[in-house]
This record gives sequence, structure tokens and C-alpha cells, in this order.
Amino acid sequence: MPAPYKHLFFDLDHTLWDFDRNSAESIAELYDTFGLAKLGVSSVDTFSGHFIRINKQLWADYDKNIITHGYIRENRFPMVFQAMDIDCGDVHVAMNDEYLRLLPRKKHLLDSAQEVLDYLHNRYQMHIITNGFADIQAIKLDSAGITHYFEHVVTNGIVNAKKPDRAIFQYALDISGADASESLMIGDNYEADIMGGKRAGLDTLFYNQAGTPVDEPPTYTIQHWRELMAIL
Repeated sequence: MPAPYKHLFFDLDHTLWDFDRNSAESIAELYDTFGLAKLGVSSVDTFSGHFIRINKQLWADYDKNIITHGYIRENRFPMVFQAMDIDCGDVHVAMNDEYLRLLPRKKHLLDSAQEVLDYLHNRYQMHIITNGFADIQAIKLDSAGITHYFEHVVTNGIVNAKKPDRAIFQYALDISGADASESLMIGDNYEADIMGGKRAGLDTLFYNQAGTPVDEPPTYTIQHWRELMAIL
């Protein structure tokens, strides 16, 4: 019997949209465009590995209110070059601009995400709650061909609050006309999506691909999208 929900709230990056794959493709293009081999970067994989690690940590710091969006944009590429002990001059400015142009135009979703969205479509009212940049997230949704699945896309820029702050969840509930008791928050970030959703009174589904142990269990946990169909 399907769970008694009317509204599903999804995170986007690392939940539906395959950030790591799309980012790696973008980085590979930057490697060639900016001639990074001539700067001393040994390989695309080396550069991409450093970038993914540093970018992930910066976003984690952002979620904890340690840094701002602007800090991420200004510092991630200099930090990557610094980690490789390479002087990049000011090339990082143009690289970041090109990365932000390329990245959201990539279309890869995580395995079976499209299938699950098709399954849920017309069964539930679906929405996005994301800490990403509003302009970038809109392009991602369009590039992946999934904009039409979602009635509302709520970003921190609209609310002036970000997950796990209760305010962004309450705004999403209000704008969608939903009650917390009939809503499910779905995401891959335990603190931002799951604990944030729980504090806002929503049931939660943790997309936990790595099987990471957690202190407070969510309402549901899955490691693959197809498991969602047995719940909803």
C-alpha cells in the first residue's frame, strides 16, 4: 500500500542530478580549453580528483554557514591549483566562469532517477528544495529534461535561508500548499536534507548510496532509486 503522502520534496545535486559525472565532464573540457597540461597538471583525473574533493568540502562548509556562495566561486579553483603546488596566475577566474557555463548544461541523472520520476509523476505533487544557485539549478533541470516534473523549485536565494534551516522547508510547504504531515523530504545529504526535514516535521527518505551509518534514522533509507517504488 503506498505511503500516505501528497507532496514529495527532492534535493537536486547528488540526489537526482549526477553532479560528480557532470562535473568530471566539465573539468575534462576545461583541461583542454585552458591547456592545463602546459601549466604542469599531470592529467585530467588528477585535476578532477582534487576539484571534486575541494568543492565537496567547500559546499559542506557553506551548509554550516562557515563560508558564502561567493567564496566558493572565487576560491575553489585557486585551492585546486594550490593543492597541486601549481601557480595558475589569474587563469582561475576565466576557468570558473567557463565551468559555471558548462556544468549546468550537462544532462546526466543518477542511475534510474528518470525511471523513478516517471513512476512518481501524476501520483504526487513534486517539488525541489536546493541550496544551489537559483540560476544554475534552473539550467540543470532544463538540460536534464526534468523541469516539468516539479511544481516549485525553492532555493536559498528566494527564502534567504538554506537547508537545514527550518525556514526553507516551511517556505516550501507554504508555497506548495502542503502540510508537513502529508509531505516527504528526499535527499542524499544527511544533515541538510534529512535532519533539516525532520526538524521541520517532515518524514524523510535518505538516498544513502554508500550505506553510511547515521545517528538518528530517517523514516526510510534506500541505496538505489528503484527501492523507492516499493515505498511509494
